[in-house]
Formats: sequence, C-alpha cells, structure tokens
Amino acid sequence: MMQGTYYKEWSSVLNREMEFKVYGSAGVPVLALPARGGRFFDWENNGMPDAIAQLLNEGKIQLFCADNVDGEGVLNGDLPLRRRAEAQEKYFVYLTAELAPRILTLNKAEKGTKIWCAGVDLGAYQAVNCRLRRPNLFAGAVGMGGIYDLSRFWGAENDDLVLRCSPLLYLQENGIANKLALAKAEENSLILCAGQGAYEDDAKADTQALADVLQAQGLPAHLELWGGDVSHDWYWWGKMWSLFAPRILEK
Repeated sequence: MMQGTYYKEWSSVLNREMEFKVYGSAGVPVLALPARGGRFFDWENNGMPDAIAQLLNEGKIQLFCADNVDGEGVLNGDLPLRRRAEAQEKYFVYLTAELAPRILTLNKAEKGTKIWCAGVDLGAYQAVNCRLRRPNLFAGAVGMGGIYDLSRFWGAENDDLVLRCSPLLYLQENGIANKLALAKAEENSLILCAGQGAYEDDAKADTQALADVLQAQGLPAHLELWGGDVSHDWYWWGKMWSLFAPRILEK
C-alpha cells in the first residue's frame, strides 16, 4: 500500500483544521474526493493510489486526497435546508479558494497550471462541481459512481443557494457554470462513469441525467456505463481510476 504525506492545516473558510494526504512528488495535480461521509484516508485504504502507482512513481501525476464535511452539510438532516446548502457552499469555497492554491504550491506548479479533480459517489459530485463552476482553475474531472442529484438528500425544496449547489439544476440556468469555457473543452475533460450492478441504481440514473443535461447544453462529456456486474464499491472505482487516470495525461 502506498503511503502518502499527511497534512493538517487551518481553514479560515471552514473555521476548523482540515486534513489531507499527498501521493507522488510531481506531475499533473489531481484533487481526489471521498465517498459520502468519507475521509481523506479512504482513497489510500481502498487502494486508489496503488491503482495508479506507476503514474505516481514516475512523477506523472500527484494525488491530493481531501477530507469532506458531508456530515455538516449535505447529509445533516437535522439542519434547515438553507444551513445545509450554506455548509456545502463553504466547502466548495474551501476546495477552490484555499485547498486548490495550496495544491499548486505543494506541486511546485508552473504559472497557469490547472488541477484535475476525481471523486467517487458523492465525491464525484464535488469533483464535477469544481470543474463545472471553476473551469479556469480545474482542467477536468473524473466522476465514478457519482451521485449528482442533491434532492436525494435535500428534497425538492429550492432556493438560490440550493440552485448554486446543484449541477442538474444550475446547468439549465445562466451565470453559475462557466459554459463558454466548458463548451471549448475536449470530451475527455469531463469523464462520467457508473456501473449497472448492485447498489448502483442511483449512480447510474444520476450519471445518465448529468450527461443528458450537459448534452442538451452543448457541453462535452465522456459517458461510460459499465456492465451489470459493476457494483457501487471501491473495487470497481479502482478499476475505473486505473483506466481513466492516464487520460489526464493526454490533455
């Protein structure tokens, strides 16, 4: 099992310390997001760095595995919806305004370098949300077994902040996603993949729905729906990651 370098740093946006781990010493920086309610160490514990060990060891990719705050926002049914949306939006600001610059510093990135994002389950939503809303910062995203319909957790009630947090909604509006930049991108800058096996029904439906909305808006994306043996678990996400990570290097 590959061992990463551990960091614990203060976030002024979230008003708390946030942890993350880094794997590899150079290469294209990739921000990795865990499954719902997961932690920064879940990628390591489930073999995701090992799945691309050669790319990491050769200095082609550097992986930054972030923590999440799902329990304070998306998944916290004890809070009013507005508070949950506020917590999610703060997390988005943390990823884009605090962690992203830190990633570029640790990566010793040249000026103009963009970050890739990758995530599984609800982490796929976080990754894709970063790419859709900040394409000038994030070069692309890989979503595996993604859950993109936040109404699964929040219900059908909407307000302006819920809209801002929900790609299936905001892609149909103007002013939230940078559609001009996204429209110029290559298909492989947004890779969406889900299986059709056990516990994958929601991810399959959401992945297809997101691909359909993107297509309707004229925004490129690469969609793959794998077979009926592909379940909603880390084993298959590792298979997907080993296949899709090399495509990051094709950009």
